[in-house]
Amino acid sequence: MNLFKVAVLSASMLLAFHTASAKADERHREILPDNSVLKVTSEGITRGEQQLIAGDFYHLKHYALGERESILAAMEGNTQELFVWRYHQGRLLPLYKGEIETRVVEDLCFYDSAENSQLSLFLIGGRGGAEQRLLRQDETYLKEPVTIRDLNVPYDSTACAVDSQRETLYVAESDQAVWAYNAEPEAEEKRHLKAVRAPYGQIQDEIKALKVLKDGRLLALEEAPARLLKISTQDDTLGETETQLVSTTHEYHDISLLPGDRVLLTRESGTDAIEVEVAQGDAKRHAPMKPIAQVAATLETEPSPRRGDAIDDPAIWVSPSAAEESLILATDKRTGLYVYSMNGEIVQHLAVGRLNNVDVRGNVAVASLRDNNSLQFFDISQAGEVSMAQQVSTDLDEIYGLCMGYEEHTDRLSVYVNGKSGRIQQFWIKGADDVKKVREMSVPSQPEGCVVDDKTQRLFVGEEDVGIWLFDAAVNSAEQGELIIKATDVAEIVPDIEGLAFAQYNNETLLFVSSQGSDSYVIFDAEAPYTLRHHFRIRTNVELGIDGASETDGLEVTTQSLGKGFEQGALVVQDGRNRMPEAGQNLKLVPLQTVLD
Repeated sequence: MNLFKVAVLSASMLLAFHTASAKADERHREILPDNSVLKVTSEGITRGEQQLIAGDFYHLKHYALGERESILAAMEGNTQELFVWRYHQGRLLPLYKGEIETRVVEDLCFYDSAENSQLSLFLIGGRGGAEQRLLRQDETYLKEPVTIRDLNVPYDSTACAVDSQRETLYVAESDQAVWAYNAEPEAEEKRHLKAVRAPYGQIQDEIKALKVLKDGRLLALEEAPARLLKISTQDDTLGETETQLVSTTHEYHDISLLPGDRVLLTRESGTDAIEVEVAQGDAKRHAPMKPIAQVAATLETEPSPRRGDAIDDPAIWVSPSAAEESLILATDKRTGLYVYSMNGEIVQHLAVGRLNNVDVRGNVAVASLRDNNSLQFFDISQAGEVSMAQQVSTDLDEIYGLCMGYEEHTDRLSVYVNGKSGRIQQFWIKGADDVKKVREMSVPSQPEGCVVDDKTQRLFVGEEDVGIWLFDAAVNSAEQGELIIKATDVAEIVPDIEGLAFAQYNNETLLFVSSQGSDSYVIFDAEAPYTLRHHFRIRTNVELGIDGASETDGLEVTTQSLGKGFEQGALVVQDGRNRMPEAGQNLKLVPLQTVLD
């Protein structure tokens, strides 16, 4: 089946599309929501006959903030300065001006994240690399744009465009390809091809400009011979492409979208600009994205010295003598256990092997050791020194998730550990050297995160792709569980379901869940009917320079004080993509009161 629909218009047909001739020195045109026309000339930016600002500007981009207001950005070629303005009632109001030292900028693109209430700007470099700079968070503009993500883009990147509704950044790789990236700063860094060079696709020459049309298709301008490529963007597959020949004698370098089915093609020299008819289709009507509540971390731990998937699950040891001397424990799936102080520094590294999950009760910590499918115990001294203790074997084939519970009337600890097959085993800690398996349960497919409500002796287990199960946690209880929350019934949960944590606050019992597939967190009532209480994300803390959290595996909650800044407790989450700067995985700490408020 032919993936490409090709419609080539000969040069002799151009007269049918030339509806007007632009002024000789016009390089670019932007039509604003109030119908004002801004033009970039060799002398600066003008509105009608009025020059708004002088300079050698290129890549003027605008994003509508409403019917009467826009935000604009452009590069000044002589100084390599980035200018950002608000446009209001015919005036350019300066927001920022500063030299870009990190790269030679080939193009600029705005991205408006409605879900996360962030407005950012992509700077695409011509020698590989790009960055995403935050301009506004909620309704507040930053005094200076903050780099929230570095991207790896092709070495010969020449142009970009953003579809904010699809949360997609498009980047042209010279005369080779057009790529699609996720525009969200905390999203997974993956890309897919939208167009490719002949003979496998329709690209023949260097792409100089990209625009998103009303119907969501991507419009690409090839330099010479000048052609327009209209690329479908329906899914993550290679897009069907229509081609339209514009000129065999002139090179064009920029696209301006005009009212109706017209586009303006301009040259760097500012001469011989032409208007061409391009069917833009109907604007697709999408339900407005519902903003997701946001919190910010106020502390992050040192990153893992190893890049890639390393840190997995946190646990909290609360110091009995001084809250600020409490510790955060975290598993490293390659090497062992990290111990952090309450200022985020690594104070111990216990190289015991590939640990997956960890939990703490009192001065005892236990982790699942994947090297030999065993339980690795740790002792924690009153002074906060962590040391390795005994290992206890299991007969699980692929040990995975783990949590602990305490039964008050027997004064005994239990360890609940699961394997990837769905088996769940309960071990009873009768004494320092007496650990015995007392029960086995199961869920249909792979589980991991689990948590115990010690007060009511209930065990919650997350089945990653399915939902959350409830079991009786007490020894000698029934082996059958109940599926109490189905992922398919909760739009806010996107598998995998990873970390689970439990908290009691103001006589309420709350179940915290990390929804890894949506880079977010959900809080349920921990009592039937398990009502969803809150859905939120952890985003950039601009003031402290801490990035958001995403792709979270494990999380933990305490309502006990951990010292200054965490007097009412903390939410601790594993951050799968540690940025600002790009580094190994780490943990983010959010004051619990911030979430509860």
